[in-house]
Amino acid sequence: MIEVTVPLQEGREYPVLVGPDARKKVESYLPERTQRVAVITQQNIDVDLHLGINNQIFAIPNGEEAKNLHTIESLCSSFSRWGLTRNDCIVGLGGGVVTDVAGFAAASYHRGVPVIHIPTSLLGQIDASIGGKTGVNLPEGKNLVGAFWQPTAVLCDTSTLKTLPERELLSGYGEMAKYHFLGSGDLDGLELDEKIAKCIEIKAQVVASDEKEAGVRAILNYGHTLGHALETVEQYDLRHGEAIAIGLIFAAELAHKLGRIDGNRVEEHRSVVSQYGLSCTLPKGIEPNVIIEVMMRDKKAIDGLTFVLDGPSGVEVVGDIEPSVVKEILNHMDQS
Repeated sequence: MIEVTVPLQEGREYPVLVGPDARKKVESYLPERTQRVAVITQQNIDVDLHLGINNQIFAIPNGEEAKNLHTIESLCSSFSRWGLTRNDCIVGLGGGVVTDVAGFAAASYHRGVPVIHIPTSLLGQIDASIGGKTGVNLPEGKNLVGAFWQPTAVLCDTSTLKTLPERELLSGYGEMAKYHFLGSGDLDGLELDEKIAKCIEIKAQVVASDEKEAGVRAILNYGHTLGHALETVEQYDLRHGEAIAIGLIFAAELAHKLGRIDGNRVEEHRSVVSQYGLSCTLPKGIEPNVIIEVMMRDKKAIDGLTFVLDGPSGVEVVGDIEPSVVKEILNHMDQS
């Protein structure tokens, strides 16, 4: 087992355990006064938990479509009928959708219930479960409603990845590709458990310096502005990591256009994305004007179109980008 500590403000912290069968440790991480555990999961997830305490399973629908306010309302109503209190605990067992929904439900119900995440997807283990960002989607865009709610613990059971469909693994690799440009260095020579732990370490360092995304934490959204927009306009036919991989290429091309990086750095982005077996091209039929409209609603878009871009000082947030420049890059990106 590899244990990574996520430090927070005011001396708080929580552990992230990475390794086979990490989920079996869940009982030892439950808060002391816990009497009930609400397990939020999906019907296609079949992972046994060793809970020696009163618990009930609350299944949400499969897919990104489950990330909506109706799901949160339904869960909270069910918690109330069951008698869940703020002294109890919620466990999110599943991929990134489950993690986002469980975290937001925990943050909302009784204004805050402890939550433990047990991510069963690669994407959930290196991204969604770490850092306390929770949320659901609106028709207008992805993750537009949410809260910051840090977990009590995160148990990354890597044995669950053995049965993960290939496309879900690829989705996780899209997020992993991002970390190559955030200080991870070359991940190629590491075992998968070590790669996961390295990504978590980087995210933990960023979260520690900016828990509620007031500044530097936004660099974790590298590739996400276009990625989230593609997910929205494609109605989530694109997996999250697939969209983020394309977003990384777009961000590199935009940074090059703005004179922030050279052509070799752009090619490095293409090489990293390609080595994970991910596409570097836009889906067919993408309309730049529609994509730009969606990107204008991105949470980072305070000063006009805003992107996380590579540059001479590393990856940083850059605002007030002219729509015409963005449209030019989109028009010149290959469409598969």
